[in-house]
Formats: sequence, C-alpha cells, structure tokens
Amino acid sequence: MPNKQHFETLAIHAGQEFDPTTGAIIPPIYQTSTFVQNGIGNFRGGYEYARGGNPTRTSLETLLAALEGGTHAFSFASGLAAEDALLRAVLEPGDHVVLGNDVYGGTHRLINKIHSRSGIENDTVEMMDLNAVQKAVVKGKTKVLWLETPSNPLMKISDVGELAEIGHAAGAIVVVDNTFASPYLQKPLALGADVVVHSTTKYLGGHSDILGGALVMSDAELADKVGFQQFAAGAVSGPMDAWLTVRGIKTLAVRMDRHSANAQAIAEHLVGHPAIERIYYPGLESHPGHELAKKQMSGFGGMISLGIRAGAKAARKFAESTKVFQLAESLGGVESLVGYPSEMTHASVRGTALEVPDNIIRLSVGIENVDDLIDDLDRALPKR
Repeated sequence: MPNKQHFETLAIHAGQEFDPTTGAIIPPIYQTSTFVQNGIGNFRGGYEYARGGNPTRTSLETLLAALEGGTHAFSFASGLAAEDALLRAVLEPGDHVVLGNDVYGGTHRLINKIHSRSGIENDTVEMMDLNAVQKAVVKGKTKVLWLETPSNPLMKISDVGELAEIGHAAGAIVVVDNTFASPYLQKPLALGADVVVHSTTKYLGGHSDILGGALVMSDAELADKVGFQQFAAGAVSGPMDAWLTVRGIKTLAVRMDRHSANAQAIAEHLVGHPAIERIYYPGLESHPGHELAKKQMSGFGGMISLGIRAGAKAARKFAESTKVFQLAESLGGVESLVGYPSEMTHASVRGTALEVPDNIIRLSVGIENVDDLIDDLDRALPKR
C-alpha cells in the first residue's frame, strides 16, 4: 500500500489486508508458537518459529513503519525491551551515550545501571541547550544521542533537526523516544533522527490493556543488527498484544485529537490558579518550547505536568484526591491518570541529575468530557 495516503487511512489499512481464505476484514490472531514447514528449511511465508516471526507481529510492524515513515520496524515485549535491544545492537565496551536530563527514569536506569556494567559510559545534558549538547558529545566515542521530545515529565521540547546534525557530526546515531507525541503528532525520522522508540503500551495501544515497545528506522544495516538482537535474545511481543496494539492504532488519530484538545483546555483553565506554581504544557504560549513545538509537531499532546506551589505534601495530597483522574503508573490510555513522578515513574533517578522536583504532578489527560476533568482537578487542587 503506498505511503502517500494520509495518516488516518494508513492507520486503518497499512499491513491490514483482509484474510484471503475467509474474507474476514480483520486479520486473525496467529496464536501459535511454531509453523509447519513444506520441507526442511522450506518455510511457509518465511515463518519458522514465533520468536523469529509471527504474522500478527508482522502486521503491527508493517503498520508502525508506515506511520513513522520508516522502512523497518520491530515489535517488542515492552518499551524497555526495545531500548535494550537497540543499545545492545549498537554499543560496545568503552562507547558513550549522551541522553537528555529529563528522560523516562527507566531509560536512564537501563543505561546507567545495566549497560554501565558492560563498560558503557553516559552523560546527561540539557537537550534544549545545543551548545551544551555539542560539548557533551565526543567524536568517535559517543555512539548514541538519546532524546525525548516532549520529555518526561517536564515537557521539554528539543530541536530534533539541530540535534541530529550534532549527533551525526560526532558519528552517533540519534534516537528519539516519540511515546508522548505519537507518530500522529510528530515524525522524528523526517526531522533527521535515525531511530524512533515507542512504548506501545501508551498512546499506540491506547486502552491500558497491553504491554509493548517498538523501534522504527530506515537504515537497513542497523535494522539487520536490531533484528538479530531481537531474534537472539527473544524479547518479542506476543500475538495478542500485537493484535490489540493494531486495534488501538486504528483510532489513534481521533484519540490524539481529543487528548490534545482536552489537555489544551485544561492547561488554559489552570493558568493563574493560585495553587499552581508552573504549568508544563507546550501548547501554552508561555512554554519555552512552544514555538519549536509548533514547528515540529502537528499538535501538543495529552500530557501536562504541574508544579504545586505548596510543595511535596500538597502535591501528594492532590494526586491522591482526584476521582476521574485515577492514581496510577503509565499514560496514554483513554482514561485520565494522575501520577507523582518523584516516587512513581522516576523514583529510580532520585539523587541524579534527572531527579524530578517533589512538587511535580503529571497528568495523562484522557478522552472523557473535558468539563468533568476540569471539575475533578478544581475539587482536588488546594484552594490557595
């Protein structure tokens, strides 16, 4: 199917041909561990064993590549499994990783606590400061420049194109975690990045009922390395999770429109609230990355973070007081969630340069009626 079609059409049709035997409009779930061979080494459709490939997983990977504008995609058991496979595929002892100082805590933990045991070095840097990034990368030694935009949880916006030039000049691959934006709002490969990472658990799945991760790229040599790593280590997504992710993606465009609209309305409503010290949302003109976000994104997304003026105790109380916003890890589902990053998603980075201030609350704005969401926040926020 040509990728000249619009996003909404690709999201429904790419890799989703009807079943040729029955005509079923939805491809079946291939819930199987192995595949009968026509002869020794003569595989039907290229499938041998589920770790090496599964038609349901192939369907998802074809879809992901189409949506991100890449040529190769890989579906993993989790977002961290995807990240780990990429790092193992490209790094050797003595190599260096530069990553943003506001990335998902699990990403930093993976690099700083796990890959460091193999002699991988890393530094964190403010990705919005191009001069700082230029100083942090070491030509010939830095092999990965890793960024999130918008970042988690402080919603920083990084210039993918400028950072790609810096990374490539140093001989590094440039990796963008596109989980917060989704391919509907942002296309990092088109902006100059080499690899896109997703936790498909979040907006792509969209219904808080799957666990998964993905890598998308256009470099065939790099794809071969990642594919070998996935096959050899085996962190593949199961067919049911892959199928549910495909189902979720079919409504990604309409969901992201509602997530973004709700978040924008909530952010604007909370401007000037006496209990809030700062609103972290790139859709507000006051956000330092607002103009850049307008340039490289088609919308501002559904994630908002709030700095509570009265400090940690008030922030914790607020997070435990909402009703429609439910207190839980994760994000990107149809339901609204509230989290306290310093003790939840980012607890592992306390005491590091990535430590999240203890007055920060993170909101994953769902697709409920926005008036109900605003009422819920107004009731839970401190009155002064």
